[in-house]
Amino acid sequence: MKIIINNSSMVPIYEQIMEQIKAQIISGELKENDILPSVRTMAKELKISALTVKKAYDNLEAEGMTVTVHGKGTYVAASNTQLMEEERRKEVEADLEAAIQKGRRCGMKEEEIRSLFELIMEDE
Repeated sequence: MKIIINNSSMVPIYEQIMEQIKAQIISGELKENDILPSVRTMAKELKISALTVKKAYDNLEAEGMTVTVHGKGTYVAASNTQLMEEERRKEVEADLEAAIQKGRRCGMKEEEIRSLFELIMEDE
């Protein structure tokens, strides 16, 4: 499993781990019932505290993305289509918000941004 930690990021490490695992689940790279590396293994690979990995895993389980079986490991939970759709929607919403903010920083008015969005949608 490929997880990249950005130590200079303002995002806590456990959240970076969570977001990357969620992205791999949503993209289908990680599938239902795939086992995640053990807490200790991932901590050793990333050179971070096992408690940080455990926090990420616990939060993923609380969100319904994973299931932990004591003594066996942490597995990708059975597909929850509604949860996956909501995650995808949040990701697109964040991208759109970033594009709108960039347009505003470039001095574009709301109507210009809206027209550009509509033009792009027509081309699709």
